[in-house]
Amino acid sequence: MSDIVAVIGAETLATHGMLAREALKKAAAGLGRAIKVELHMPEGVSDPLDAATVAGAAKVLLVGELAADPRFEGKQVLRATLQEVLDAPAAVLGRLEGAASAPGVGAGLKIVAITSCPTGIAHTFMAAEGLQQGAKEIGAEIRVETQGSVGSEDALTAAEIAAADLVVIAADRQVELGRFAGKRVFQSQTKPAINDGAGLIRRAIAEAAVLSGGQEDTPAEAQGGAAPAKAGGAAGVYKHLMTGVSFMLPFVVAGGILIAIAFALGGIYVYDDAHQGTLGWTLFQIGAKGAFTLMVPALAGYIAFSIADRPGIAPGMTGGVIAGTIGAGFIGGILAGFIAGYAVLWLNRAIKLPKTLQGLKPVLILPLLGVSITGLLMFYVIGKPTAELLAALTTWLQGMQGAQAAVLGAVLGGMMAVDMGGPINKAAYAFGTTLIAANVTEPMAAVMCAGMTPPLALSIATKLFANRFTPEEREAGNAAFVLGLSFVTEGAIPFAARDPFRVIPSLIAGSAVAGAICMAMGVQLKVPHGGIFVLPIPNAVGNLPGFVIAMLAGTAVSVIALRIVKPRLAAAGAPTQLKAA
Repeated sequence: MSDIVAVIGAETLATHGMLAREALKKAAAGLGRAIKVELHMPEGVSDPLDAATVAGAAKVLLVGELAADPRFEGKQVLRATLQEVLDAPAAVLGRLEGAASAPGVGAGLKIVAITSCPTGIAHTFMAAEGLQQGAKEIGAEIRVETQGSVGSEDALTAAEIAAADLVVIAADRQVELGRFAGKRVFQSQTKPAINDGAGLIRRAIAEAAVLSGGQEDTPAEAQGGAAPAKAGGAAGVYKHLMTGVSFMLPFVVAGGILIAIAFALGGIYVYDDAHQGTLGWTLFQIGAKGAFTLMVPALAGYIAFSIADRPGIAPGMTGGVIAGTIGAGFIGGILAGFIAGYAVLWLNRAIKLPKTLQGLKPVLILPLLGVSITGLLMFYVIGKPTAELLAALTTWLQGMQGAQAAVLGAVLGGMMAVDMGGPINKAAYAFGTTLIAANVTEPMAAVMCAGMTPPLALSIATKLFANRFTPEEREAGNAAFVLGLSFVTEGAIPFAARDPFRVIPSLIAGSAVAGAICMAMGVQLKVPHGGIFVLPIPNAVGNLPGFVIAMLAGTAVSVIALRIVKPRLAAAGAPTQLKAA
């Protein structure tokens, strides 16, 4: 019987590491087994494993703070915390022995997961379903908490987290990690979970890293292996921006609807002092002076939160308020959020204090310095050029007519259908949403109209020419119609995933037409979500007939394109050669 092989990472807790090594040796002796332990300490590596030992090991125990080790690729690996080894070393070795008889990688594993997306509607729940199916495929046990638009559902309990072998975070926005200190954590976006839940879980098993006890308050970029999806680069910037947008949305929605109702009650001059005290005037104050005033600070604050965690919120929101004060608007808010976030991130890394003074960093030092740096840069460097840029952009967009407007609408519309809830879709959506703060509402109308047409077109297509769709697709078409009316573009994903090269171009064509017509006809939308259900609200939509025409035209174009390119299916449901219509 081969020796037990273990590696202990204790570069910040050397004494704990040595105690854990002795505990494992004693427990192994009690089991009548030999054990070889490699210990990583601040002074270096003690008792390193030789190549022959590594090659002969069928399974490996990794304890403490250790990144993925290429020496153990292809071997069964069990991870444990230092505390688990110190508390019950024999139980940990028992788990390791049990892993040897597991039928496959991941079988019997206990997994907890969280899924979340910026709007908290479709991708959140589709990712949860993908993970559940993936866990079932590999024989693992999983519990998924969805952090949707109305808060957390199926919240994980402390007992479930304590019993978990692995934590998987599939999210397109910042997720609080404090509950998972000491656990193996792997982070990804929602799309891999939707497309291949089993593959994502296998990758998590191989690559997850232990989240140390202090990481729950550590900026995302400083979390190392525990957060691979949060690394810098374009993906990181996108995720930070989407986190800010997701927290800004409720202010935009509530404020926009209240302003629309105020105009309906008191006319277009409801904000004048002559109407003071009326219900319309009061609703306008709540929407415009209350909710809308907080849009840019919320955007900036939660961009900074995504980058630097809680210490970034105060500097980010302060920068957002300054952006609104000096006329830099949403562009200034975005810049303020990134400035505040990365400034606090740098400060947190650069400032080293004794443990007795560590408590001053999050409540005094980081907020004070972060607010100062962000505010000074906004007033003296960023503010004026950004305000001039926003004014020029606003003037250009408001002055767009005819072909220019149609081209912009077509581009935004096409982007909504390219990946249906992915980064390109969300970029177009964020563009339209943030412009509402600058009182430019035409792009938002084009974005929502174009985002509604893909599910609507597919739903109608499954009814008009059912012989080009499988029974499952025809059934999904019923739900797609409701999702389309609700502006949930993700309702088209199951159809696009099955036949992407025919479906996606057809949907892009229709969405581009819808967006172009919206912009060309000057359709305006003051609220960023809700689909058809916000259309009856007075003044929520400017040029309502134009919106309806664009939606119907875009849907019709996609339906016709699908009719042309989708082949008929044989009776058994297998695709055959494309036949003449």
